Amino acid sequence: MTDRPIRIPGPDHPITVTPNPRRVVVTLGGRTIADSRDALTLREASYPPVQYIPRKDVDMAQLARTDHASYCPYKGEASYYSLPSGGERSVNAVWTYESAYPSVAAIKDHLAFYPDRVDAIEERD
Repeated sequence: MTDRPIRIPGPDHPITVTPNPRRVVVTLGGRTIADSRDALTLREASYPPVQYIPRKDVDMAQLARTDHASYCPYKGEASYYSLPSGGERSVNAVWTYESAYPSVAAIKDHLAFYPDRVDAIEERD
């Protein structure tokens, strides 16, 4: 195993994780993949906000774990899932930080979806 750099969010690379007061619904092919009133919104530097949804609110039966992985020095090692019902478009459509670094520990046991690999990620009142 190689040593991976660990960085702490700060003024040069801010990261915030806050509860989303709205309901977040993820759909694909007319099916609801996730539906949560407990989503967290992660805002990182100049990137678009990302909704992290608790596993309890995701239909895990619609996901298939893959061998794909990535690394973020601020968040840790990400694991991925595909959505078989979405075909090639939805390969590695979902990621999770199962051992999130302390600065973003709140997103542990949550999943995030690439917006272009599902039909919609909606925030509803």
